[in-house]
Amino acid sequence: MCGIVGAVSTRNIVPILVQGLQRLEYRGYDSCGVSVHSAGLGAPTGALRRARGISRVADLAAQCEAEGLQGLTGIAHTRWATHGAPAVANAHPHFSMGPHADDGAERPGRVTLVHNGIIENHEALRAELLARGYHFSSQTDTETIVHLIDSLYDGDLLMAVQTAVRRLRGSYSIAVMHRDEPQRLIGAREGSPLVLGIGADGKENFLASDAMALAGVTDQIVYLEEGDLIDVQLGKYWVLDRAGQRAERPVRTVQAMSGAADLGPYRHYMQKEIFEQPRAVADTLEGVLAVVPQLFEAAGTPAPGEDAQTTFQAVRQVLILACGTSYYAGCVARYWLEDIAGIPTQVEIASEYRYRASVPDPATLVVTISQSGETADTLAALRHAQRLGMRHTLTVCNVPTSAMVRECRLAFLTRAGVEIGVASTKAFTTQLVGLFLLALMLAKTRARLGPAQEAEQLDALRRLPGALQAVLALEPQLIDWAEQFTAKEHALFLGRGLHYPIAQEGALKLKEITYIHAEAYAAGELKHGPLALVTSAMPVVTVAPNDALLEKLKSNMQEVRARGGVLYALADADTHIESSDGLYVIRMPGRSGLLSPILHVVPLQLLAYHTAVARGTDVDKPRNLAKSVTVE
Repeated sequence: MCGIVGAVSTRNIVPILVQGLQRLEYRGYDSCGVSVHSAGLGAPTGALRRARGISRVADLAAQCEAEGLQGLTGIAHTRWATHGAPAVANAHPHFSMGPHADDGAERPGRVTLVHNGIIENHEALRAELLARGYHFSSQTDTETIVHLIDSLYDGDLLMAVQTAVRRLRGSYSIAVMHRDEPQRLIGAREGSPLVLGIGADGKENFLASDAMALAGVTDQIVYLEEGDLIDVQLGKYWVLDRAGQRAERPVRTVQAMSGAADLGPYRHYMQKEIFEQPRAVADTLEGVLAVVPQLFEAAGTPAPGEDAQTTFQAVRQVLILACGTSYYAGCVARYWLEDIAGIPTQVEIASEYRYRASVPDPATLVVTISQSGETADTLAALRHAQRLGMRHTLTVCNVPTSAMVRECRLAFLTRAGVEIGVASTKAFTTQLVGLFLLALMLAKTRARLGPAQEAEQLDALRRLPGALQAVLALEPQLIDWAEQFTAKEHALFLGRGLHYPIAQEGALKLKEITYIHAEAYAAGELKHGPLALVTSAMPVVTVAPNDALLEKLKSNMQEVRARGGVLYALADADTHIESSDGLYVIRMPGRSGLLSPILHVVPLQLLAYHTAVARGTDVDKPRNLAKSVTVE
């Protein structure tokens, strides 16, 4: 993985390919490259040329210009390393290096390919292809695909790709060109997204892993389904389904926002996105609160879908599947669902769920959470749950055209907008809003939400954007904290109850972008081991709302202080926690009851951000991480 762009056109498509890669940069990558078929632009007929590098896409653009790279057909890729280190030899696009290449020296081959995903049987394929005289110049699993297609080619690239993918195990989306077939691209997908972009006037067509890559080029998008192959030519295309039959896929008009958004007065996209949270939450609520009478009427149609009312009445438990930050959103939601709706709830790490024996219940509402809606582990867990007979499905997602939305019966669509920083901020808080609304709707369906409680919770939701704005005003105090964290290499985060997952999310943010080792614990667990780590050199961040567990939390804080630990507490105004030697306190504005996790996470985001800035790390593109994880 991470990003694919391809084009067939009547004009030089190198600028389009590079621009598409730039729109996908926010996803994270460690190498990039472009391959073109240069026939028709003055180059020798049938020539494949490429440029690759391990720096930024801007450097790749300069390299293409310096080398005079042009073509009417081409593919491009940003790579996040899975098999093989970040190196030019491992960067995509790859060329075939078969027996026809004589001594196997590095030179343009007959087939060139880009790939997202992981091929699980690549070692067996590699051994077979080596025995047949193919030469490998990389450590990647991807190179086995390009050689395999080359070995099967007999004058028709579509047939070669169709035969090759039947031998692949794992996940993939690929875009392939052949030297002898100018102005033709073949694409295929299994477990990794791929879309077609239809150009205007029959002059060009496109392939991409994400419609965002094609923003400004076309808004006519075809989403390929699992097992699809697509033959893309100038002014025409056709799709074959898994059975090899011609298939019709709907054309959608998609207004994809470009990743190259204006930073405005902000230094980094992460900072911008932290400060966009009041607007993002307000936008997410807007579509729901505008239809509150229908939403909460017993005979009405709730927002997630036409059959939501029936589904909510049929379920007797909830299973939440998610990864990373979205998993912590699910952990918060478990408290809400059991407290407000009185419905038993489990939260599973998606990457673990399908690999253990579980006891399915058809009366389960399976809830997936994903910013992109393409997270490979979460999609696989969803499909596993469906295969087990759990058909009631709902997703909380930020992308209405994503696979997650298409594959779930119901959806809460968040309106966070494009999130460019790899470390999630506004996507997380809008996910929490969606999950809180789900808890209210299930509570209403189960007759556990009376009129007074309903009015109280809806009023709290309406006040949430303003409360977030007040929290953002704490930024100067968090900059002071960040200065004290700059030289640290370890940190602990503590929370209890509803706020333990917020402590976990705070620790994740700090480790993601500052590279400080940070761990979170339920505060009551301190004395069961972690207290051994506490010294004056390890800051301990504590989420301290005024709730039923406050006095217990204060006792845990005293345990830290008694061992010489230094505490940093985010405390509600009426907690009576005062700053003193070894205890730094930031007062949270007001109280928000059950919604307080949404407010308490924002200072932790700001702490991580300003610590990263002070340490000089790449805030928006932290090392080794990708924004949309489309491999297992």
